[in-house]
Amino acid sequence: MRIKELDYLKGVMIILVITFHLVYIEHLYPYAKQVVYTFHMPVFLVISGYLMNIEKNWRSFLLAISGLAIPYIVMESGYIVMASLLPINEHLDHLNVELFFIKLLLHPLGPYWYLHSLVLCGMTYYVVFRYFRAKNLNRFILIGFTFFLYSHVLGILPFTSSIFLLVGVILRQCNINFTRFFQSSALAIWAFILIICHKQYLNPSTLGGILIVYLVISCSLLVFKYSHKTVQKTIIYFGKNSLLLYIFSPIFTILCKVMVSYFTYDKTGVLFLIASLTVCISGSLCIGYLMDVLRISPLFFRKKRIMN
Repeated sequence: MRIKELDYLKGVMIILVITFHLVYIEHLYPYAKQVVYTFHMPVFLVISGYLMNIEKNWRSFLLAISGLAIPYIVMESGYIVMASLLPINEHLDHLNVELFFIKLLLHPLGPYWYLHSLVLCGMTYYVVFRYFRAKNLNRFILIGFTFFLYSHVLGILPFTSSIFLLVGVILRQCNINFTRFFQSSALAIWAFILIICHKQYLNPSTLGGILIVYLVISCSLLVFKYSHKTVQKTIIYFGKNSLLLYIFSPIFTILCKVMVSYFTYDKTGVLFLIASLTVCISGSLCIGYLMDVLRISPLFFRKKRIMN
């Protein structure tokens, strides 16, 4: 059963992800980018940990994980090759087979690190809870310790990101209702505004950054309550298809660079943003629709249909 509040949160976050993957907007509003980068992926990770289903046999779980691993391998491979050919921020001066597999398997390049983290953390979560007989507290400690090893010994996982996912896992395994833990509050809006005025807190690994993540979820749940039904349904729809948008929108954010010259008269960048979001979202959804129609989704996402 889907939780509409969580779909709404994912919808809001994926819009922000796409917005600040647009280089023009990123350069136009650098401080806003820093604020958004403090919370958008941590929110996704908390939700992912909360929703991850380990009550499956190992075959079913591996099938679900492969639905993340296959898109990651395909899209990250393409991104690595592209980074060696195009003058992007993460340009690779040279690319050989060794560097390719280092980036693909150990140190993801570009936006697809999230899928890499989900696969690695998800497998760890499943193994610990299905095969390690102990109190939940000990399981949480073991998962956290394993994430620490991944991060500080092997260097293959962002530790802060993995801890946000673990928070979602703890909420789920302790049967804590998500919307009761992250309660909507009008005061959260004022607290959020106050704290983001201090640049030193714009880092999810600081206590201030953690507080920002909580306040953003609280503010978003408040806005959800008072959103117009049409707006609410639209954002929920984007949230239901957030994986699709996350995977394919980078293709269109790159293409949207050619549109910048047509919007130079608008110094705010708002018109460019509206046009670009329309292109990125509709383009990604069209790809998903075609994959379902052409029956590619079972091969790529390990699902009969990817469109929700």
